[in-house]
Amino acid sequence: MAREAQNRRSARPQGRQIGYARVSTDEQATDAQEIELRGAGCDVIVQEHGSGASRARPALSRLMSEIGAGDVLVVVRLDRLARSVSHLIDVIEELSEKGAHFRSLRDPIDTSTPQGMFSFQVLGAVAQLERALMSERTKAGIAAARSKGRLPGNPGIRERRPEALAKMTAVRRASYSARVQSNINAWLPTVRRMRPDHNWDDVARVLKQRGFDWTPERLRRAVKWLVTERLADPRLLDRAPPRLPEDRLMTLVAGISQSNPDLSLRDIATQLERLHERTPRGSAKWSASSVKNLLDRARRLGLAGEPLAA
Repeated sequence: MAREAQNRRSARPQGRQIGYARVSTDEQATDAQEIELRGAGCDVIVQEHGSGASRARPALSRLMSEIGAGDVLVVVRLDRLARSVSHLIDVIEELSEKGAHFRSLRDPIDTSTPQGMFSFQVLGAVAQLERALMSERTKAGIAAARSKGRLPGNPGIRERRPEALAKMTAVRRASYSARVQSNINAWLPTVRRMRPDHNWDDVARVLKQRGFDWTPERLRRAVKWLVTERLADPRLLDRAPPRLPEDRLMTLVAGISQSNPDLSLRDIATQLERLHERTPRGSAKWSASSVKNLLDRARRLGLAGEPLAA
């Protein structure tokens, strides 16, 4: 039995143990959660003050963007991370895509073990059953209403009542706000570095290389909303200056380099080829020297940082 226990311990991922401690209001403290998380071996603890019902949590979004393969996200209880099964499953699936794991100290969920993964799969089955039952109840309610001559849906919306329309607008705005802010710390810094020197097409293409599925119009609309809410500088919406083809390539290469300083010249060349960008001479094949020439020019204009390795 001792050997089996040792094998189980050795099978655990050899990454960081990252604790997440959340309380609902600023008056509450995360001290008790931090004590448990440190006792469980957490190297880093991320604190957050915010409602569990809201998915717009900047600290959690930043944590999710930075967590890496082999890392384990640890919470004291499941309700510290999510208030719904669907939200919990979304977070765990995102961690799984990154090669990371999830563990709750007071619940039988540890996705780095077969037993914990089984518990997670049971939760997924429960969530799927919940969605199926909800759909059936909704269909039955609509059928019953129609049989009695009533139309389904909100009568206030159908009758265009101002108070009902205002409430619907508020709900939509809150939902849009949550979507935009859910991972804002992962993509907004790139926008800040590139705008307004780069057009929205170039910014969206750089973000796409980093895993964000923005279209130029959706990205511009999201930034416009942030400016309206005073969460971003209005200058981000300024019109990008017209540029010659080589100037556009220079700013694009500088933007890629600034977005991810760890990229080598060859890495940037590979990204440009994936974007189907042609060199200043019209070639589809990029060399490290072509990238270096554009970066050197951008550096002289103050658009790029220190020289990169080939």
